[in-house]
Amino acid sequence: MFTGLVRALGRLEVRPAGVRVTPVSGGRFAPAAIAALGPLALGDSIAVDGVCLTVAALRGEAGSGGFEADVSEETLRRSSLGQRAAARAQVNLEPALRLMDRLGGHLVSGHVDGLGRILDLRRGAAAWWLEIAWQEPGYGRYICEKASVAVDGISLTVADCQRSEEHTSELQSQFRISYAVFCLK
Repeated sequence: MFTGLVRALGRLEVRPAGVRVTPVSGGRFAPAAIAALGPLALGDSIAVDGVCLTVAALRGEAGSGGFEADVSEETLRRSSLGQRAAARAQVNLEPALRLMDRLGGHLVSGHVDGLGRILDLRRGAAAWWLEIAWQEPGYGRYICEKASVAVDGISLTVADCQRSEEHTSELQSQFRISYAVFCLK
């Protein structure tokens, strides 16, 4: 389990049968926050853009140089990790919760249910508003006002739910999220 509170940023790369994650230097999360992930050990769970991956190999002492994880075809199909790894994109990282840890966020499983498309992103007076539509319209029935969803591993609270008719006449669920802290990659 995770909280959806990002602890570090990493760079994702493709490797045979999986991905490699390396720390990103500079920026708001480095260097002290990179240590928040570790020390890492083989078998540890790390949320990579919200996807729970198991550390299969360590790079550097206790994972200080990153880690490698095996990724199944199912995970690649249900998440954006494949495209992000091919682009060597930056990803959000969070270590798994321990039973004695403070939550501080929401409970996030790290199991991806579906993908969404960002329709709108704008800054409000006290928060950012993000409007998202599911790729699979059926997922919308699981979203309700004041529920939480994780977007790229960031736990967010749903402020509003609505259904709208698209030009394709396909009923598509959309939701708007309000949150005070926004992490741009």
